[in-house]
Amino acid sequence: MLNSISITCLATFIFSFSLLLHSQSFSAHTNETDRLALLAIKSQLHDPLGVTNSWNNSINLCQWAGVTCGHRHQRVTELDLRHQNIGGSLSPYVGNLSFLRYINLATNNFHGEIPKEIGFLFRLETLMLANNSFSGKIPTNLSSCSNLLSFVAYRNNLVGEIPEDIGYSWLKLEHISLARNHLTGMLPASIGNLSIIYLHVGENQFSGTVPPSLYNMSSLENILLDVNGFTGNLPLDIGVTLPNLQVFAIGDNYFSGSIPESFSNASNIEIIDLPINYFTGKVSIIFGRLKNLWSLDLGINNLGSGGANDLDFVTILTNCSKLKVLAFEENRLGGVLPHSIANLSTTMTDIYMGVNQISGTIPSGIGNLVNLNLLGIEFNQLTGNIPREIGQLRNLQAIGLSSNFLQGNIPSSLGNLTLMTDLFLSSNHLQGNIPPSLGNCKNLVSLNLSDNKLIGAVPQQILTITTLSRFLDLGNNHLNGSLPLEVGNLKNLVALYISGNQFSGEIPVTLTGCTGLEIFHMQGNSFRGSIPLSLRSLKSIKELDLSCNNLSGQIPEFLENLSFLEYLNLSYNHFDGEVPTKGVFSNKTRVQLTGNGKLCGGSNELHLPSCPSKRSRKSTVLRLGKVGIPMIVSCLILSTCFIIVYARRRRSKQESSISVPMEQYFPMVSYSELSEATNEFSSSNMIGQGSFGSVYKGILGENGTFVAVKILNLMQKGALKSFVAECEVLRNTRHRNLIKIITVCSSIDFKGADFKALVYEYMQNGSLEEWLHQSNGQPEVCDLSLIQRLNIAIDMASAIEYLHHHCQPPIVHGDLKPSNVLLDHDMVAHVSDFGLARFLFARPFDTSMETQSSSIGIKGTVGYVPPGNIAKMLNLPCLEYGMGSEASVTGDVYSLGVMLLEMFTRRRPTNCMFQGGLTLHEFCKMALPEKVMETVDPSLLLAWSDGRRRAKVEECLVTVIRIGVACSMESPIERMEMRDVLAKLCAARQTLVGRLV
Repeated sequence: MLNSISITCLATFIFSFSLLLHSQSFSAHTNETDRLALLAIKSQLHDPLGVTNSWNNSINLCQWAGVTCGHRHQRVTELDLRHQNIGGSLSPYVGNLSFLRYINLATNNFHGEIPKEIGFLFRLETLMLANNSFSGKIPTNLSSCSNLLSFVAYRNNLVGEIPEDIGYSWLKLEHISLARNHLTGMLPASIGNLSIIYLHVGENQFSGTVPPSLYNMSSLENILLDVNGFTGNLPLDIGVTLPNLQVFAIGDNYFSGSIPESFSNASNIEIIDLPINYFTGKVSIIFGRLKNLWSLDLGINNLGSGGANDLDFVTILTNCSKLKVLAFEENRLGGVLPHSIANLSTTMTDIYMGVNQISGTIPSGIGNLVNLNLLGIEFNQLTGNIPREIGQLRNLQAIGLSSNFLQGNIPSSLGNLTLMTDLFLSSNHLQGNIPPSLGNCKNLVSLNLSDNKLIGAVPQQILTITTLSRFLDLGNNHLNGSLPLEVGNLKNLVALYISGNQFSGEIPVTLTGCTGLEIFHMQGNSFRGSIPLSLRSLKSIKELDLSCNNLSGQIPEFLENLSFLEYLNLSYNHFDGEVPTKGVFSNKTRVQLTGNGKLCGGSNELHLPSCPSKRSRKSTVLRLGKVGIPMIVSCLILSTCFIIVYARRRRSKQESSISVPMEQYFPMVSYSELSEATNEFSSSNMIGQGSFGSVYKGILGENGTFVAVKILNLMQKGALKSFVAECEVLRNTRHRNLIKIITVCSSIDFKGADFKALVYEYMQNGSLEEWLHQSNGQPEVCDLSLIQRLNIAIDMASAIEYLHHHCQPPIVHGDLKPSNVLLDHDMVAHVSDFGLARFLFARPFDTSMETQSSSIGIKGTVGYVPPGNIAKMLNLPCLEYGMGSEASVTGDVYSLGVMLLEMFTRRRPTNCMFQGGLTLHEFCKMALPEKVMETVDPSLLLAWSDGRRRAKVEECLVTVIRIGVACSMESPIERMEMRDVLAKLCAARQTLVGRLV
């Protein structure tokens, strides 16, 4: 008989045994659940490598590839299928693997949405989904995974917002990476409740300000918010509240304000990455405290003021012994380049300083930076020579020194840089020969020596660098001799520019070896002979410019068979004979043949004379001998009579129009008042001088109003007509972008002579001419930003569009040019000087319109006058003025187009580079679209930044240059209407502002 103790022990044993049996039964059941879940997951996968082939009944599931089980219950705790090229969608059955702590599906081809059933995995600690194509929103019920430590889903296609309750449910989260998705909205404010160490949400579409609580998370070591739409300022104490910060990357956003000096306290920081924002002010961080700093990127902001002390921080950086990357390009940093830059750490690999206002010389000590891979100081104001010590930088792979004022010879020591792939020395004042030692740079991909003063022949050694593939640009120098036959070695070269030199001889037949050539510009030289038939092998050619040479012979037919040829310019040579009709020749916008007087035939669009047979040519000569000469004489006599009668009638109209009293239109002011206002027309008050008089600054009346007084020189022919014309135009117009007449004076001076003056509102910021071109000839950086130039262009177009389309009768300005565009205190543009303006009155039964007033004649300013005006001045046949009002109105369009090109390239239409048939219009037309960024004013090089901003700015500039080219076409029929010009300019500004402001 059992005692009570024995009974109790037996009962305990029986109960424990039953629990064990139940536990084994439950374990077996749930292990089966895992097996079925995994098979369901497998059924939706595409597994080209057969990774999941082991997922079958022949072995225990804990031995399946990528599966790990717990030792106690044999439940699946880890699912690791990373880097296996697996595709398909992730089955919702993943939610049945209730013991899962670790999921890693990174770097595969998964697509579809993230299953919301993952929210059932309350034990989950790591969820790795990076480098896939998951789409849809982040499931809100993932918040049930309260033990989650790491959530990594970068580089997918996720959309929507981060769940708002992230900061209330993922309290253990330490690592979150959602970069390179399409997430939107603001960062949830609750994120500040977490103890995150690593936060990476870059390259999404987030917007708004960053929650202030984020900057108080002392645990944060890495913050990456780059390439989004975040706005606002950085907290001044950020370096104190984030003491553990190691990486701070917020580039390509809309952050503004100053860069906090408190970064000096973040002693652990390694990377400060702030490019492509709107930071301003001086860089005042005490970098000497940041001993671990190895990358500092401040590029593409508004830092600095052009002052002498802007670069003081460079000297402080010499204490950062681990520094490798230093970038502060595209800012407003001025002053002399500190020679202390040569004392930076020898660990330096990259220096970007381009597009600033840096002056001074390149220190010879630059040779100390022996590990340097890239040196970019382009688009600054550097002077002096290129130090030969650069040749000591044997690891250098890219040099950018373009668009400075460097002089002297190209050092032959550059030939020591055998690893160099890109060398840019264009747009300087470099002289002498191209050193043959550059031929030692056997890894060169790009070489640009254009726009210098280089002389001599092209070294054959350069033409043996077979790696040259992107481009070779030697244009606009003083190089001479023939183009060496070795050019045929450049079989991988895509673009070759040798234009604007003094090359002679024939086009080398060896060019046939350049089978990869797509662009070949050799215009503006003295090449002679015919186009070699061997060029037919250039099957990839897209642009071929042979203009402005001494080439002759017939145009070879093979050119029409080059299927990729998009642009062909053969202008201003001596070609003769019949023009082909197919291929590039079938579209007049793609071929230029001007200046070849003996061409005939071709497509009808080219309007060339037909090619006569030998018999027809002989009969033509005979007919001219008998009939032609008398007929020509008769036509000349009739034309002369017509001109005399027409001139007399116009003179009588002009004289009658001048008699109109101006006082009925404007309040009058006396000569003595104007004399007093301008301090007796003191030379110190003179602010301008034009064709018909001088302009003085003055203070008029009791209110002390600043005015501009235009005094007419009545001795100058046409001055009185100009006075009347301007009064008539401005009394009939009201527009914010037209200059406003305050009063006029028609009186006599103190000597009894006739005196006439116009009094305008005073424009504090002078003329557009003054802003674009300095009168003292000294190199200065233009202060007009891209958005300012766009606004001015739109102001000009608005004024002219008003005159053309909203005035009755329409008004033609007749003398648009930068000096006639004035800028007020707010930089709003006002079109002025209507001395050559004229009204257009329609006549019955005539589609043309004729000037009723201001019959001054066809005048204007060289460079801005359309071709038809010049023809009229010279008494030449003129298509433009044979078309009446359309020609007159389109003359304004032409002038505006030239001004647009001048504003954005900062090149006058009368620049000495435009000769031999090359014009500003042709220069810009040839640059479209690929080379526009090399053509525009360097101070607009915000477009040369990385990321989306570059694309937006480039798109805007290409649009503006296209508008300018379309407006300045030679034929008035091809020019745009002003209303279309205005609409397209506004669209271009919207393209820019939509990203930059």
